[in-house]
Amino acid sequence: MTTNSVFVLDTTKKPLTPCSPARARALLRDGKAAVWRTVPFTIILKVAMPDAVVKLITIKIDPGSQTTGIALVDSDNRVVFAAELTHRGKAIKAALDSRRSSRKGRRGRKTRYRAARFNNRVRAENWLPPSLQHRVETTMTWVNRFRRWADIAEIAVERVKFDMQQMNNPDIAGVEYQQGTLAGYSAREYLLEKWGRKCAYCGAEHVPLQIEHIKPRTKGGTNNISNLTLACEPCNTRKGTKDITVFLKNKPDVLKRVLAQLKKPLTDAAAVNATRNKLFVSLLETGLPVETGTGAQTKFNRTRLDYPKAHWIDAACVGSSGETVTLNPDHKPLLIKAMGQSNRQTVRTDKYGFPCAKAKSTKAVLGFKTGDLISLIQPKGKYAGTYKGRVTAIKTASNFLSLTVNKKQTWFSAKLATLIQPSDGYCYG
Repeated sequence: MTTNSVFVLDTTKKPLTPCSPARARALLRDGKAAVWRTVPFTIILKVAMPDAVVKLITIKIDPGSQTTGIALVDSDNRVVFAAELTHRGKAIKAALDSRRSSRKGRRGRKTRYRAARFNNRVRAENWLPPSLQHRVETTMTWVNRFRRWADIAEIAVERVKFDMQQMNNPDIAGVEYQQGTLAGYSAREYLLEKWGRKCAYCGAEHVPLQIEHIKPRTKGGTNNISNLTLACEPCNTRKGTKDITVFLKNKPDVLKRVLAQLKKPLTDAAAVNATRNKLFVSLLETGLPVETGTGAQTKFNRTRLDYPKAHWIDAACVGSSGETVTLNPDHKPLLIKAMGQSNRQTVRTDKYGFPCAKAKSTKAVLGFKTGDLISLIQPKGKYAGTYKGRVTAIKTASNFLSLTVNKKQTWFSAKLATLIQPSDGYCYG
């Protein structure tokens, strides 16, 4: 299994070419470097290396509604670092919905009147809802971080591109658009996302899937995307030209699910569409050259190179430079999950919206706060041993903090802990 390269800073904190973990261990062992950051692992040199060769790095991004893939590719078109960033957009929307319902309930009961405010606010130009703005900001946060740790020379991002077929053939029209090199990739990728990459009838996964017409064309069905689904070869063969109600008459639950899924909008795709231009503009503001590519082109590159499906692999295959990218499919990416930082509520509320507890007077215990990465040695007792992880909660009254041990929240004395890395709003895996 291939692991991520280690970021290297020189004595003036200028980024150098990332090195292998073995090279980083040798520098640390010889006293030529020190640990600058634990996750992602970064070292800083103690001695100057004026003759060090610096390779330019391209950061490649595959934006997603829930998870964004990131890959750092060197000048040899080889992936040296990979990461998958999980957003918390749905958690933000749920929190806003909860606040909205609590305030509406209080107004209705007249127990705590708060006038509804609808038209007294002015939204900024190109405003996005908080759950969508979060996706842009977290992606830009990591772009800027990688720029501090590596010599980033270019950015590549998946985005709708110019109509290259028309540029090559100005007279192109009608069905000719479907006969190019990427014919069928856009529609198939849409169906894969909508139907969860599995057979709609039997739920089979990791098998070749065929595009199937819900209403057979022999009975008036069309090729519209609203009439298409995915099916494995056995199910597609058994269904043939049967109507779906006849084919699934003995499986009413499956029939109900398929018909409901057929009408379900692709909300994740809508989120990506809403943020793609804002993200592109934000990337341009970095001053670096930005290469763009379409989703169909990304999938075509990945399929032609015979790489498996993964967010970071899709990122590596973005754009024309993704046609010859080199990577190890067993590469272990850094898993980054946005957790947020603290809470803006001054009073906690119950499910009815009434105050139930005061906010904590302090958010730290002996200098430790939620989200800190720590190491801890428990000398005795049921949980005797050495632990390393993220602080999930604190108790200020008793100076205790909690870690997740065997998927269970476990409390330890804060006196036994040593700080490895302060909280930065993200959890790493």
